Amino acid sequence: MNTEIHSCPELMDFIQQVGFLPLLDSGIRGYSAEEIVDEECRYVVFADGGWDWPLWKWKGPIVTDGQCVYGKFFASKAGFVSLDWWPDLCNYRRSVYPTPEEGSIEAIILQTLQEEGSLITRELRAACGFTGPKMRSRFDNYITRLQMACRIVTEDFVYPRDKHNHEYGWGWSLLTTPERLLGHNHYHCERTPEESLRAMLSHLQSLLTQATDKQILKLIR
Repeated sequence: MNTEIHSCPELMDFIQQVGFLPLLDSGIRGYSAEEIVDEECRYVVFADGGWDWPLWKWKGPIVTDGQCVYGKFFASKAGFVSLDWWPDLCNYRRSVYPTPEEGSIEAIILQTLQEEGSLITRELRAACGFTGPKMRSRFDNYITRLQMACRIVTEDFVYPRDKHNHEYGWGWSLLTTPERLLGHNHYHCERTPEESLRAMLSHLQSLLTQATDKQILKLIR
């Protein structure tokens, strides 16, 4: 991908062009938001210990703009999917990730989100009773699996504030269901799951000429 992004609006437009865009290293050279942004937009640490990362800050505006979906969709790593391609990804993923069984932890997580609307991860974890020692990593695994299944997405990012009311830190994902965020019609697809997989593969093959089919399938399966 021979492109260089200098601003948040440019990245928004690019996501619409490619349809799928991992945030960080995807395993395919040049195929991530981190690699296509201008050097000045990448992570930098200052001499006083502070840091700046424009790309990281763009995530919120991109997600709340409503033209794409964000979550851990690519081999359990985060990235963006345009609304044009979301129905195909959702169609295929929900066919390979079984619907959570009633009473299972995943079903409880989804039910909690449906009742609450949206919660940051730690709030959702507490609401589901994962408050004991070593529970955080176990719970995060369930959340990642539900994102890979296209059943949980990120609605926005929430940041703590200092005494001067300034945002700081890395922020927390505000999680919700795609049905709540996009409406039920946004994951309806006329293709079969296998047809959706072939359509996504063909689309990315045309864009990622440097990648093997195995590398592409690793991201979309």
